[in-house]
Amino acid sequence: MRYASVTDRLAGLGGAKWALHYRARAMKAAGHEIIELTIGEPDVPTPARLIEAATRSMASGRTGYSNGRGEPGVVAALAARYSARRGREFARDQIMCLPGTQTVLYAVLRTMAEAGDEVLIGDPMYATYEGLIAQTGAVAVRVPLRPEHGFRMQPADVAARITSRSRVLFLNTPHNPTGAVLRPDDIRALGALAREHDLWILSDEVYEDLVFPNVPFTSPLDLPDLAERTVVASSISKSHAAPGFRSGWCVGPADFCTRLLPLSETMLFGSQPFIGDLTELAVSEHSPVAADMVDRFSRRAEIIARTLDGVGSLRVHRPEAGMFTLVDVRATGLSGSDFAESLLDRHKVAVMPGESFGSGLSGWLRLSLTQPDDRTVEAATRIAAHAASILGNAA
Repeated sequence: MRYASVTDRLAGLGGAKWALHYRARAMKAAGHEIIELTIGEPDVPTPARLIEAATRSMASGRTGYSNGRGEPGVVAALAARYSARRGREFARDQIMCLPGTQTVLYAVLRTMAEAGDEVLIGDPMYATYEGLIAQTGAVAVRVPLRPEHGFRMQPADVAARITSRSRVLFLNTPHNPTGAVLRPDDIRALGALAREHDLWILSDEVYEDLVFPNVPFTSPLDLPDLAERTVVASSISKSHAAPGFRSGWCVGPADFCTRLLPLSETMLFGSQPFIGDLTELAVSEHSPVAADMVDRFSRRAEIIARTLDGVGSLRVHRPEAGMFTLVDVRATGLSGSDFAESLLDRHKVAVMPGESFGSGLSGWLRLSLTQPDDRTVEAATRIAAHAASILGNAA
């Protein structure tokens, strides 16, 4: 039988990147005690107030069809939220609601790029980005994100890779997996390149509410001169500890949203009204869980740094936001994948190999910050012991 070419473009770009996580889950199900530092799932349940809102909504009959743009209440709430946060007016026709950030990014990129185009994307990158770009037929042009620059995208590196086929500058701030946050000057310089070369700016800002203390956050939406070319994607998955509800949105130019609407309707023809009602409540208020997550995640990042940084051959990159930290294990002589696989087998600690996030993290590990402090200490201690045993055997 014949298959669409998109299946070839996406081969190996889905769950294969999470193979170690799935193996760890299988070991856990088989009775092994695993310290899981793989995925970015919030460490608290979805707030009861949001669950109750969804329950009331379902009980009142809000279980019928919706529309492709989103329920009027949540669209209005998002327009108000972004107007307040960005200091300028956002209208309802600049909002589109879809099930989760992943679906948003899929649809937005489908609206921006096609075969023959190029999408400029930082490397390392979140594991699904490569597939999101490939599904459009466009080519991902990797822009190195370097440790010496705090993994922040450098305008000179972008400029060196722009061609006549460049269509989209894909940003992620705060960044997964590095926890880097672009500064105002970074955004201005990158925005100037986008204007000069007529590029779309797509900015995934799902970790906006999880920025650590004393770190400034800036969005391309803050700059009115970038308004005609900027689309921001986000959701309640991280900020409100509600990943299972799959509730996301994008904010951008009204004309862009008008063009995106038929694609959304063709894909989904609307999200669930009761989830829209839950999201309306969530985005109308400050998150009741985000501040405490920031406190815990920043504290655990410091725990890992104190335990591992400079111990033996290991180096730790401190994040500025989000729920992950990075450990450089290159001096052990192992790849991130080999280190992570043997760590799981010998010490029952599950971490993500850096290679799952691009060649820019070859020889690194990504550790989630979602385990309790004592388990985080224990995991870091086991990682240090594993590195010591590798270096001892090499000697």
